[in-house]
Amino acid sequence: MIESAGSVPSVPSVPSIPSTPSVPSVPSAALAALAADASPRGDAALWVVGLLTGPETGQDVDLAGRFVPSVTARPGWDFAATLAGWRAKGPFTVVSYQPVAHKAWVTLSGPEEQRQTLSLTLDSDGLIRVLTLQPEVVTPEIRTWDELEQALRTPGVEHSVLAARLTADGYDVLHASAADRPMPSASVNKLYLMRALAHAVERGELTWDDEVTVRTELRSLPTGDMQDLPDGTRLPVRGTAQKMIAMSDNTAADLLLDRLGRRAAEQAVADSGHHDPALLRPFPSSRDIFELGWGEPEVRKRWATGDEGTRRALLDGIDRPLTVRLSDLGESAHQFGVDWFMNAYDVLHVLRGLVADSERDATGTVEQIMTANPGIVVDSGRWTRAYFKAGSLPGVMMFCWLLSDRSGDTYVLVLRQRADEQKSVGDGLFLRGLGARVIESGMLGR
Repeated sequence: MIESAGSVPSVPSVPSIPSTPSVPSVPSAALAALAADASPRGDAALWVVGLLTGPETGQDVDLAGRFVPSVTARPGWDFAATLAGWRAKGPFTVVSYQPVAHKAWVTLSGPEEQRQTLSLTLDSDGLIRVLTLQPEVVTPEIRTWDELEQALRTPGVEHSVLAARLTADGYDVLHASAADRPMPSASVNKLYLMRALAHAVERGELTWDDEVTVRTELRSLPTGDMQDLPDGTRLPVRGTAQKMIAMSDNTAADLLLDRLGRRAAEQAVADSGHHDPALLRPFPSSRDIFELGWGEPEVRKRWATGDEGTRRALLDGIDRPLTVRLSDLGESAHQFGVDWFMNAYDVLHVLRGLVADSERDATGTVEQIMTANPGIVVDSGRWTRAYFKAGSLPGVMMFCWLLSDRSGDTYVLVLRQRADEQKSVGDGLFLRGLGARVIESGMLGR
């Protein structure tokens, strides 16, 4: 739901890639994989890798057509200084390249085998929105559920895990820890919005080709890029929903919530089998959450102690253009009830409900949207379907997957962390990595 603003240098030209030998080493194989990615994501990653591994570029670097304007306009942004600092950690060798949807991660090995992770996030036009270089976050090999639990044990952090195989009449739990504990879930709330939208289309109340209109009072904060569009911009419901799920675009979610109505989202929560739908009544928009959590302290206190009626009145009272900025987000606010609360079984139920929605959707739109971003590099030889959603706010990190294999079995994996400080849960690379370890290990099929 939120994104960090990373430093974003650039290079003047795409570097040439040496020919791949018949038996490539790991670094050359990874570099070849990067060079072979002809998408805007691959082009951007290759461009930045050239910046880090090629000859010194000096001060004269052309940024045109590479970064979103909000990045280059950031006060005090000095790409040359950042570039110099990053290059000083080298020289680098490309070790691995992991592209997923509009994101990419490049692992670089430096002196004394010290490894760094280059992370990129692109906007809808293929421009770089977030770019960071940081020491590699190492995730341990996971072969058992006990090893996963051990990896998740962190001082000051609550965690929850659910792994289950869906059955015709329910599910078989493979592993669960604190899975029935309601926890803040940030952008995972968008799964309920997706269900509300699918139901509205199914009932004929709107179509995928209908449009939503960007307005100042519906503009939210990143993640996503729709907040940068001018007022009056009209976009189809289909593309807006795609951004809401695949890019976790907060403004896209709020535009759809405005079109559907708060009650429709609340009905989707109940229809999906949430264990206590009252926890999500009223159903706030992302803009509401930012205003409640990091706006006026008195409003936050009233939200924390208020009943449903009081909370609805508070949301009416902050129905105005957003006053909070990304720089205002600091301490966590979930302790005040500012978030969307659900337990891991609720996540399982809403994911399962989306599969049912997809199977009733003759247009294939629900399936296309839900599988657009699998979150990690998924083995297509094993998995025929991969739904994914992540959620993050200060002190909140969670990832969930629904995966179907070629034998027809479907699994759900939910990983959640909650802490009073954002630094305790980090930027999600560790938790995402643990999810990838579990999925790659075959533990879901045991």
